[in-house]
Amino acid sequence: MKRLLNATSWLGGRIVLCLMLCALAVAASANAQGVTTGALTGLVKDAQEKPVAGATVLALHVPSGTAYEGTTRADGRYNIPGMRVGGPYSVTVTRGATTTAAFDPQTQNDILINLGVATDLDFVVRSIAEEVTVTAQSDAVFSSDRTGAATVLNRETLATLPTISGRLNDVTRLTPQSGGGLSFAGQDSRLNNITVDGSSFNNSFGLGNSPGDRTGVAPISLAAIEQVQVSVAPFDVRQGNFVGAAVNTVTRSGGNSFRGSFYHAFRDDSGVGTKAKALDFNPGTFNFRNTGGWASGPIIPNRTFFFFNHENEAFTQA
Repeated sequence: MKRLLNATSWLGGRIVLCLMLCALAVAASANAQGVTTGALTGLVKDAQEKPVAGATVLALHVPSGTAYEGTTRADGRYNIPGMRVGGPYSVTVTRGATTTAAFDPQTQNDILINLGVATDLDFVVRSIAEEVTVTAQSDAVFSSDRTGAATVLNRETLATLPTISGRLNDVTRLTPQSGGGLSFAGQDSRLNNITVDGSSFNNSFGLGNSPGDRTGVAPISLAAIEQVQVSVAPFDVRQGNFVGAAVNTVTRSGGNSFRGSFYHAFRDDSGVGTKAKALDFNPGTFNFRNTGGWASGPIIPNRTFFFFNHENEAFTQA
């Protein structure tokens, strides 16, 4: 009996130890995750400036048909977290089950959701008996829900900005605190925390200024990125593990329609000058080619989508 009790105690200790290790592993994994969604917040009030409680706010992601719903509280405010970044969204305010005031549904279109921040969208509704006037305000810059100095680069910005290298640091230079490359706020670029879809994407060995530097190619094509958020001093508990900046990247997804694109870029020594004032300059002989494309669409409409991107770089130098 004594041996049996000892064996049971030893087995119980092993189980407790395993559970503790699993809890630590889960906590460490959760700490390494980044922010991958945005939010919508705002105030719904009537023509007398009184808050409308119990109203239903429905946000529809137009390309994919994904819907997000929230309800206004007693103070008329609502908050819809965990939304897919990008857009455009169509946001509609309707009378809820507990709403005492009667008003017609009102819609605001072309709303964009930014990564890691809450977009403010206020509504002023009027009763059915009155002339219906929709007043909405959306401000992604001056928002009471902002969590510090941050710059968000959306899909349109990434698609229209010129780039030579096709790398992330070509677009993060738009951040006011950028010192060139991936250096922010005067810190070394290796002190940043780079995440892709919430997963850590840092240069752990310190062999280059950014991930992929030693390979000579961009690890992720800019054509596959939906949004980039650069946070320098956030007071958001979900963002940390950096001294310079948190570079949070979310990749693209598909929608309910099939779409695609093909692109090709080239550069060689014929486009480089050989004179620098009175001095001669020899750029050598080199040839750079970048060819790629992407395709997206639905697998199950309104539910499951795909996005595929392929890019090939070739560089020769004599």
